[in-house]
Amino acid sequence: MATTGANTPRERYRAQVRAEITKRAWEQIATAGASALSLNAIAKQMGLSGPALYRYFASRDDLITELVREAYRGLADTLRAAAAAGADLAGLAHALRGWALADPQRYFLVYGTPVPGYHAPADITAISSEIMTTLLDACTALAPADGAPTPFGAYLAEHRSWAAGHPAPPGALRRFLACWTRLHGVLSLELAGHFGGMDLDPALLFAAELDELLAPRA
Repeated sequence: MATTGANTPRERYRAQVRAEITKRAWEQIATAGASALSLNAIAKQMGLSGPALYRYFASRDDLITELVREAYRGLADTLRAAAAAGADLAGLAHALRGWALADPQRYFLVYGTPVPGYHAPADITAISSEIMTTLLDACTALAPADGAPTPFGAYLAEHRSWAAGHPAPPGALRRFLACWTRLHGVLSLELAGHFGGMDLDPALLFAAELDELLAPRA
């Protein structure tokens, strides 16, 4: 019986070569950073010509898109699985940290310094929105966190297009932004090694920040 699609030997071979290319790309990023990613260098490592490798990825940006898609999809799936298992916002925050620590290069590719000249396609934004939705759901499920009125709270009530239509109230939006910015700040410093000379336990600092962020507001 004839096989079609990804079941054909040709498609399987193509998938294997693409997987090896992305593996080599992650190794290169770990060594020199995403801005130094070179398809020609990867081709040389694999014993391919430059034109041969371009049959699998049409450009450097095409390869970066695959890497970014892989990273975002990994985080989206991690958070969705944690939420399905009953994780609250604190559980999701620790799942985020676990994902980041397991592979810092994936974390930095999507949440570190943008790659100069690279613009992600629309489907990447859609995956990023899945991550935001999971976290906004968890923020909304908590007790109201509006507290006393603030100028930024009033601003959020009118400027919420970034939430992609999520019905979270302003207090939940504010909690999400506070968690997102402060916890990413701790993670970025930890993964970059900036706590190394400070005699601090990054896990305890992350947990302390999270406790403060989730504490009831007056």
